[in-house]
Amino acid sequence: MTELPDGPAGAVPEDLSTVAPRLRDLRRRSGLTLETAARLVGLSPAHLSRLETNQRQPSLPMLLALARTYGTTVSDLLGETAAERDPIVRAVRTEPSEAGGWTYWTVGGAGRAMQALRVHVPQRAQGELVRVHPGEEWLYVLEGRLRLTLGAAVHVLDPGDAAHFDSLTPHRIAAAAPGGVVLLFVHTLLQSGAAELCLGDDARRRGL
Repeated sequence: MTELPDGPAGAVPEDLSTVAPRLRDLRRRSGLTLETAARLVGLSPAHLSRLETNQRQPSLPMLLALARTYGTTVSDLLGETAAERDPIVRAVRTEPSEAGGWTYWTVGGAGRAMQALRVHVPQRAQGELVRVHPGEEWLYVLEGRLRLTLGAAVHVLDPGDAAHFDSLTPHRIAAAAPGGVVLLFVHTLLQSGAAELCLGDDARRRGL
């Protein structure tokens, strides 16, 4: 399997500097070996080891895959603190984070079975990344235009349009406008050996 894209080797930005030890701790807490965890998220063991030792910067799709595998959220991976079970998420307390060119804001509560994000996807940012994993996803276009690929079908969504689909359907998210697209994005958190992410080259061979 082709490895997922991520940031360059070397120093990790300050907002991602806590990811490496948390990835290692969460994997061990889940009872997964490095080899098993790497297979679940579509990485080589060496690649996952580099993430756990702070030698690589994960992209947002990669963080989402790791969070699903460990049954947690991107916010937890980043060490962001939030009041447990607080039903209100105030805008003034929501800080943007960036990974792999995507900017996102956590707009859901901690310790839930779903993760809610507000995401800005720039044009051409990881537009070839195809994802396949257990669960469901729901998204709503706030600004810009979205090109959503579901299996062999390509849909262009405008502001106010939404999509709700089974995440086992191979899917690709890309901006269809120069200014990018802003989404509300909700997905379920599931642990499963069927979790997988694939790259565009593999998808093209499957005719997506």
